[in-house]
Amino acid sequence: MQHGGCRAGNAIKVEAGDLTLAVYNVDGEFFVTDDACTHGPGSLSEGYIDGDVVECNFHNGQFNIKTGEVVAPPCMIPVKTYRVVVDGERVMIDRDQ
Repeated sequence: MQHGGCRAGNAIKVEAGDLTLAVYNVDGEFFVTDDACTHGPGSLSEGYIDGDVVECNFHNGQFNIKTGEVVAPPCMIPVKTYRVVVDGERVMIDRDQ
């Protein structure tokens, strides 16, 4: 994935093979989670980002972008995160972590 389109404080949705991911830029550091909220049909890449927390655009549940842990209800199940490797302009994930 090219990270040029993901400015600090934003997220983009990326489809890679069978995965739909949210790629976040938190103060120049990149993080990747599944894009689908664990509570409903919300897209985390379309959510509101405040520091290292993303708020789902559907029911307003919140997740820590770095760990995937739930920060605020109604979400109860953490979102899957991926280990990120940045290689120049590319953001890659480790699917086998």
